Amino acid sequence: MVVKSKLQKLGLNPIAVSLGEVELKENISKQQKDTLAKHLQSFGFVLIDDKKSKTIEKIKNLIVDVVHYKNNELKTNLSDYLATHLLQDYNTLSNLFSELEGTTIEQYFIAQKIEKVKELLMYNELTLSQIAFQLNYSSVAYLSNQFKKVTGFTPTYFKQLKDKKRKQIEAL
Repeated sequence: MVVKSKLQKLGLNPIAVSLGEVELKENISKQQKDTLAKHLQSFGFVLIDDKKSKTIEKIKNLIVDVVHYKNNELKTNLSDYLATHLLQDYNTLSNLFSELEGTTIEQYFIAQKIEKVKELLMYNELTLSQIAFQLNYSSVAYLSNQFKKVTGFTPTYFKQLKDKKRKQIEAL
């Protein structure tokens, strides 16, 4: 909504505004693009204009969408999912991602999943088994091992840390 509003204030006519992408009715000048970039930066957004960076952002957006908003409902493996949605060979996507991001798509995917696990642990509404199921882990043990590899803590210990940092209402 912020991006759409800013585009309209600058006299640009967006056809579609979605996560990470804007489609305009007309081409914009270099000056308009610079002005837009400056305005978007004030809101913490970055204007991405080159093709490689756009592809990287699309990969990241697809992964974030799957992990955080679709409860990781992958019906296929991640490589097929990305290749299908981006209409490109997965090896090409993987090499590009590694080259520009300094990490693999798989490592980025795991990092996003671990962040989601942390979030769900903080809410304390689901058991570890439910979290493992929701995020498509084959077992609680596999989730726990991956969590410890990434964070240095077991999920149980992480949960206890959160509890120790929080003060009870009576203690305020």
